[in-house]
Amino acid sequence: MNIIISNSSNIPIYEQIKEQIKNKIIANELKSGELLPSIRSLAKDLRISVITTKNAYEALEKEGYVETIAAKGTYVSNKNVELIREEQLQKVENLIDTAVSIARLSKISKSEIQDMLDIIYGEEN
Repeated sequence: MNIIISNSSNIPIYEQIKEQIKNKIIANELKSGELLPSIRSLAKDLRISVITTKNAYEALEKEGYVETIAAKGTYVSNKNVELIREEQLQKVENLIDTAVSIARLSKISKSEIQDMLDIIYGEEN
């Protein structure tokens, strides 16, 4: 599994691992039922503490993205992919709502926001 850790980031290492694994699950790069590397194996590959990896896996399990089976390992949860997508849509909706509120206060037009979205998505003509 390809995970990139930034030591210069303000984000804790366990959180970086958690978010990257979560993003791979959301993007369907990691499939439901797929076995994740063992805590020790991932820690060794990333050259980090086993405790840090354990914390990342525990956070993922708490959020329902993975399931740990004693003496077998940690697997991508069978959590409904549509439910994960809905959670992500809700997050995006909340962020857009905040952006629109700021835009209205700043007299930024809908077309200016659309231009920003096109640029961010790389679809500028």
